[in-house]
Amino acid sequence: MRLLEEKREILYVIRTMDVLMSSGVGLEAAIHTIGTGGYGIISSDFSTVMEKLRSGKSRGLDKEIKALMNKSESEGYRRLLNTMYGNLTQNTDLLETLRKQGKRMEEDRNEEVKKYIEDLSGVPETLLSIGMIGPIILAIVGLVPQLLGDGAEAIMGTIDQGLINSVVNGGLIFTLIGMMLIGLKAHTKDPGL
Repeated sequence: MRLLEEKREILYVIRTMDVLMSSGVGLEAAIHTIGTGGYGIISSDFSTVMEKLRSGKSRGLDKEIKALMNKSESEGYRRLLNTMYGNLTQNTDLLETLRKQGKRMEEDRNEEVKKYIEDLSGVPETLLSIGMIGPIILAIVGLVPQLLGDGAEAIMGTIDQGLINSVVNGGLIFTLIGMMLIGLKAHTKDPGL
């Protein structure tokens, strides 16, 4: 769950930090702003860091960022934290790195969405085919004894109407289950963006 939430929010966090720091806000103030809300688990992490810093229970911002790196699950969040850590310990150019990371993440996100769309391209047609053709075929199977009359007994032998009804009902249930499984498959491929 944490991984999905990190992946969903990280691009927005990077863009917000870029805007804040471009306008002259420092790293600590940017962390505080993001920690005040709107970015899910990342806001929670940053808020915890700021609370530790304010209460004096922290060993320093760089150590807290390093601890978050070990806690993070997504690659993008880990990269952001590593960039922040590098800025704190080695005074690297944080803004330029944030812009590059944001651009790369946006491209990755676009590729994931394209792949998701391609994976789902046949799902509506499949669901429509199963949902429309299956019941029609089953209805015809159920009507065969009435359509053929006495000729049906000559072709297939004695046909029990209860057996035909059971086959039709079972087929309808099987069709419904098949449609639910296809829908579940589509849902599980959701990239969560």
